[in-house]
Amino acid sequence: MAEAIVRRLRENGYEAYFVGGCVRDRLLGRKIEDYDVATSAGPEQVTALFPGAKTVGARFGVVLVHGVTGCVEVATYRTDHAYRDGRRPSGVTFSASKKEDVRRRDFTINGMLHDPFSGEIIDFVGGRADLDKRLIRAIGSPGRRFREDHLRMLRAVRFAASLAFDIESETMRAIRSHAGEIARTAPERVRGELSRILTEGGARRGFELLDASGLLPHVLPEVAALQGVRQPPQFHPEGDVWTHTLAMLEGLAAGTPATLAWGTLLHDVGKPDTFTETDRIRFNGHAARGVEIAVRICRRLRFSNEETKRIAGLIADHMKFIEVSRMRPAKLKRFLWQRHFDERLELHRLDCLASHGNLANYEFARGKLAELEREQPAPPPPPITGDDLKKAGYAPGPLFREILSAVEEEYLDGRLTGKESAMQFVRERFKPSG
Repeated sequence: MAEAIVRRLRENGYEAYFVGGCVRDRLLGRKIEDYDVATSAGPEQVTALFPGAKTVGARFGVVLVHGVTGCVEVATYRTDHAYRDGRRPSGVTFSASKKEDVRRRDFTINGMLHDPFSGEIIDFVGGRADLDKRLIRAIGSPGRRFREDHLRMLRAVRFAASLAFDIESETMRAIRSHAGEIARTAPERVRGELSRILTEGGARRGFELLDASGLLPHVLPEVAALQGVRQPPQFHPEGDVWTHTLAMLEGLAAGTPATLAWGTLLHDVGKPDTFTETDRIRFNGHAARGVEIAVRICRRLRFSNEETKRIAGLIADHMKFIEVSRMRPAKLKRFLWQRHFDERLELHRLDCLASHGNLANYEFARGKLAELEREQPAPPPPPITGDDLKKAGYAPGPLFREILSAVEEEYLDGRLTGKESAMQFVRERFKPSG
């Protein structure tokens, strides 16, 4: 599809090339996720050639061309006017020069053009040399690039982490100088880059670079606060909470669900506030405190309610694995039957491997889960409902939840066999209202 777009533009007298990440990934031998096209055609000419194309940024010359295999972003060559909001230029001037267009882009490895028919790589900015050197280097003045769009600082970290590259020294100095300006960036954009750092591979490297660049205290001060928080060596021989968290991040594979990645990052975020040292170092209640802090972070970064709930659930439950071998059958079943339990189990595995290395509780839980899935892959329906309680004379209210929870536990433990025994249990244990 992308080649067909380039061909049609050229057949109508316009220049057109692949540009940006697709060129970089082709040269690195990586899978190309999507294609961008740069062209001398204006947005009106592009939409005329491709009926149904959508102008997502017409004033910036950006058009989305849709096809059966996806969509391709087609952008007109341009130069940018002054940036005033740390994100977008105040205006653009469309250009006939591909060289001028490339020089406004972020990093040299993203500034190359590719002719899909001749195979020629057009490189005005030294991108191929930096690929060979494994360097992330800003095009032109790094300070200017980061003042134009503050998010480029996080993008530099992301590319360095996911590609296992270094950030060129002048570019890194500029990030350190401008790190505080990231606070002016929309929270959704910050969240997107941080999530990609966590899930594209190289999460540990990414957070080490966030720390080294000075960005970490500005985007996640609660995570920066983990540094230097000592832990009991008998349980955490690896060191402080920051070191432990980095070791867990190292275990996150590319493609890890974002909720699991964020739960891993934030699982011990409550420890700085709950640190005590008497007979030994303790963090009493750190999971509950961690949930409060994580929810605050998720709200600040504009996560959805569902994502926030999943991340908070991971943090709330991460210490419960200590008890799995001692849980009553009903409690264990409810624990294992939770939605997204696979994420809880994986977080626990990473937690163990990044500290004491004892996987006994992990193996126990995994074994019990396998047994449960063979015997009863889904929770059984409750033997009674709220309607049954109302018919028996119980008034709707807080007591309903208490009754239904007690019935569920007795039922899962095998002490109730069905509706009749459940109602008898209710009548013996709870008095009807009024």
